[in-house]
Amino acid sequence: MLTVEEVMSRNLVTLKEEDDLVRGDDLLAVNNIRHLPVVKDGKLVGLVSHRDLIRAMARHERAPGAPPVMVKDIMTRGVETLKPRSAVREAIHKMLDNKFGCLPVVEDGGQLVGIITETDIIRLAGRLLDSGGRGT
Repeated sequence: MLTVEEVMSRNLVTLKEEDDLVRGDDLLAVNNIRHLPVVKDGKLVGLVSHRDLIRAMARHERAPGAPPVMVKDIMTRGVETLKPRSAVREAIHKMLDNKFGCLPVVEDGGQLVGIITETDIIRLAGRLLDSGGRGT
């Protein structure tokens, strides 16, 4: 059985609840990614996607002197997660069934250890096809 920990991204770029949206937008652009887990003391507390940032920035026009919009105000809480030993097949089904672009990977206690994204799954498919899998 192929496990999530064999496929997931481990070099995580994360946000904190008290970060503002500009920081999130900068991190997405600099790292060429679309999802930012939000952590507190290393534990997953939420998720911000590129789509979340675009929506929030469009809705919260900044007037001069207005306070910045914070990550905690727009992040998705109660995020669906996987364990490192979960089957990749489970990740694929969860992502397809729920139209998720990613799933954070956590150890017991909520410690964030990775993230599996659509890109990770496509990369896996490419490796499998290159190694003799059938397909064109």
